[in-house]
Amino acid sequence: MIPVPILTRLTLAGIALTVATGAAAQKSPTKEPAKTETAAPAAVEEKPTPYDQRLVRLSEILGSVHYLRNLCVKEPEDVWRRSMQELIDKETATEIKRRERMTAAFNRGYRTFASVYTSCTGPAIVAEQRYRAEGATLASEIVARFGN
Repeated sequence: MIPVPILTRLTLAGIALTVATGAAAQKSPTKEPAKTETAAPAAVEEKPTPYDQRLVRLSEILGSVHYLRNLCVKEPEDVWRRSMQELIDKETATEIKRRERMTAAFNRGYRTFASVYTSCTGPAIVAEQRYRAEGATLASEIVARFGN
């Protein structure tokens, strides 16, 4: 059973992914690298959850959307990175390995698109929309399947 704050966070992430507007056609001059590392909490026995693989995929999607949104908007936004940080903080608490896996997935998603798109293009906008839709679906599935 997932604690209520995590369900709320996943639901909000799903809603944010669903409701977020399409990427603006303007190029952002600033690209910031994903910074998701925090001070290491005390080690605790790892407790894998049945939805860990889905959380890792959601982390990767959030990293991708973070990069693509900032590539194509006038003013850089930090919403996706902050959402990821909150999800990591609430979901992994003191489980260092789980935290590392989710952080690595976010960074992998960010870097994958950073290596492909250096300016906002039509395909970049389509990729951002598709990833946002996949993330919303995934967040909804996690809540629906594991949230009671």
